[in-house]
Amino acid sequence: MKKIQRISIWLVLCCTVLTAIANAGDFSSRPQSQPDQRWRIAYYQGGDYKSYYDYLYATAKGLSQLGWIEPFYLPDFPEKDSKKLWQWLSHNINSQYLEFVADGYYSAGWNDIARKKTRKSLTGRLNKSNDIDMVFAMGTWAGQDLANNLHRAPTIVISTSDPLHSGIIKSQNDPGYDHIFASYDPHLLSQQIQVFHQLIEFKKLGVFYENTVSGRSYAGMDFIEQASAELDYEIVPCYTQSDIADQQRVDQSVIECFDKLAEKVDALFVSTQGGVNAETIPKLVKTANRFDIPTFAQNGELQVRYGLLMSLIPRSGAGPEGMFVAENVGQIINGAKPRNLKQHFEGAFSMIMNMKTAEKIGLYVNADLLAAADKLYWQIELPQ
Repeated sequence: MKKIQRISIWLVLCCTVLTAIANAGDFSSRPQSQPDQRWRIAYYQGGDYKSYYDYLYATAKGLSQLGWIEPFYLPDFPEKDSKKLWQWLSHNINSQYLEFVADGYYSAGWNDIARKKTRKSLTGRLNKSNDIDMVFAMGTWAGQDLANNLHRAPTIVISTSDPLHSGIIKSQNDPGYDHIFASYDPHLLSQQIQVFHQLIEFKKLGVFYENTVSGRSYAGMDFIEQASAELDYEIVPCYTQSDIADQQRVDQSVIECFDKLAEKVDALFVSTQGGVNAETIPKLVKTANRFDIPTFAQNGELQVRYGLLMSLIPRSGAGPEGMFVAENVGQIINGAKPRNLKQHFEGAFSMIMNMKTAEKIGLYVNADLLAAADKLYWQIELPQ
């Protein structure tokens, strides 16, 4: 049986506090006066991803709580389709201040060719049509495509794991462009890997990711590499495909990498990418359990429910960051320059663990660890 040393896990989990207050002079985040016309907002994403729906919804709710749009009740969209959410917001939200432009939804479908066309189309519209005043850029691809000098529309970059190393912003304190605001938590990735190492004490960590700037950013490779020197573990990489349209190929690349790594390492970091999904996770879990390999799910709770061992996630989900984004949107409307706003959203974290998986891989979970975990799953659920 593997035994986890007693550690002061709460020191790790509680080392950050929720600070969702922007600093941009005297600009209010709430409506101050009736505008001449509503701010027209467009949306751009690299492709479908369930967390994009969550962050879009959380931002809309934040705007409602601040008074920019009237309170609303959203119907259930169980598939979490961001396009359906955008269309619903476009046609159902009441606001004197904002408009979610119905034909302002753009998605590249995780296709490089479509991405180039979509970027060109949106950038051209921003420069020529004068019918979009702000863009929500959801995810790394969208942030990369709009963080440049090809347009001047205020751009709110949301849901990026590492905007610095993916080239969206120039430094942690300066996005580098007057029209760019990028919300991100600079501590989450480093805390994830530190907690996983303190619990498992692995010497060889397997990481599979697409070997591109975006792929390394999604996986947090800069943080993993920095931590490896500090914590004295070896990184064993395997390269997958992710940002392509052929989903079957994407899924197969993840399964193949996972199978190869499971024979070589004593822990696996399951990074964010297109091939880690409801179709592949049961296969990954089966392989990890067969080799008694502890797994860390970078992308959170649902993957732990499906049988990956553990994860560290924002304590209150997307809600607090959605409010943080909404506050900054409000300040921009009231005259703040996006570049001058505080980009950092520093959140408190929750640890979750699947106890059935721990049992299957022979992992001894002591009382200290049980007390530290915010949520425990006692069965491995099958994806619906």
